[in-house]
Amino acid sequence: MEKLKAIFKKAWPYQDDAMQLPVTDLAAAIPFYETIMGFRLVLRKDSPVKSAEFSRDDIQIGLAENGEDPTQDGCFFEVDNLEKALMELKGNGLTKELTDIKPQMHGTTSWKVFFIVSPNGLCYCLGERQN
Repeated sequence: MEKLKAIFKKAWPYQDDAMQLPVTDLAAAIPFYETIMGFRLVLRKDSPVKSAEFSRDDIQIGLAENGEDPTQDGCFFEVDNLEKALMELKGNGLTKELTDIKPQMHGTTSWKVFFIVSPNGLCYCLGERQN
């Protein structure tokens, strides 16, 4: 049976930079992004701070031990198919409880969304555009 895969189309950071998402322990954070989220590690650096860059479909994100609070940051990911994304994450071993898929308005755009929180505290909203 072919594995379900959603396409990640865009990433919008909650704070300033999707390439500098804060983590307290980079080595402990990496497996979640590779295994559960389906990202590919493309670069890892130890200076000026420990950091890693990941790629998936049309987006890139980065994690950094930059001293910021992970619980105050994250990204909104636009996906092509929200149900497929949810099934993929569960199939990859996501065991955290997921919120129900629900409608949300941002400006004049309607979305279907759900939220997940990574083990390092970053919050992610996955959404599929409805109009």
